[in-house]
Amino acid sequence: MPVSHFADTKPYEIRWHGRGGQGAITAAKILAQAAHLDGYKGATAAPSFGAERRGAPVSASTRISPGPIMVVSQIEEPDMVVVLDHTLLRDREVVSGLRAGGWLVVNSWQTPKQLDVEGDFNTATADATRICRELSLLVAGLIIVNTAMLGAVVRASGLVDMDSIGKCIGERFSNRSATLNLAAIAKTYEQTIVQKAR
Repeated sequence: MPVSHFADTKPYEIRWHGRGGQGAITAAKILAQAAHLDGYKGATAAPSFGAERRGAPVSASTRISPGPIMVVSQIEEPDMVVVLDHTLLRDREVVSGLRAGGWLVVNSWQTPKQLDVEGDFNTATADATRICRELSLLVAGLIIVNTAMLGAVVRASGLVDMDSIGKCIGERFSNRSATLNLAAIAKTYEQTIVQKAR
């Protein structure tokens, strides 16, 4: 278990931003499940309440801790922000509260430097949309990037093992779908570009 992320007993908090139908809530749950498999005693995921129509901005959260988690409030000062649709960065609220030295992980064809998002945090980008399009990872004709972005999260943070992510995917999806999702996660992991703040 990568306990280096935990200087104290405060959970490592991740806020997910996407659009309705992109699967931000599912990705938050898979990450929490993988953390549980890795031996974390605290691992929770929750949706944020608001508009749930397809295409509308939605958010979710994951908390991971070596000890029990007693907090159930919305995440206001995340250690990591994961953005499934880079156009959401037009709203500065998406990165609000992101801790100094934390991570901004974005689905984008741009490099972290090209994103030009200012803040005292590390940035990682991956073109999960292109990867999923090439793999034909579609649901009802829409490209779904939520699972692929788990690869970028792991590459940036090392919070959980890729094997644990793989086990969760295998349990959640049928064989063919699991194979596609695992390929997307692996490719996104490999192609994630990381830029440290300092």
